[in-house]
Amino acid sequence: MQKIIGVTELQRNFRVVFDEVVQKSVPYVLTRGSRPEAALIPYDEFLRIQESQERAVVARFDRLLARMAEQNAPYGEEEVAEDIAAVQRERVI
Repeated sequence: MQKIIGVTELQRNFRVVFDEVVQKSVPYVLTRGSRPEAALIPYDEFLRIQESQERAVVARFDRLLARMAEQNAPYGEEEVAEDIAAVQRERVI
């Protein structure tokens, strides 16, 4: 279960809070003026969050590539090469 702590209290008790996060895996929400502004979490939890975000980005990219492949499936390589050559000729002029 997460705990909530103000920044001033955290400054006074940092070592105790830090040890609780590391040794007991207790996450802390850090507040300033009663507003949550940050979190102190175990490093392994941080790594899981990072990996999850990376997997989400890769999955989104994979979906985009699949959609592009589907939309471009009707066009052959020769047709694409001709279109590219036509655009290059237009840019030269």
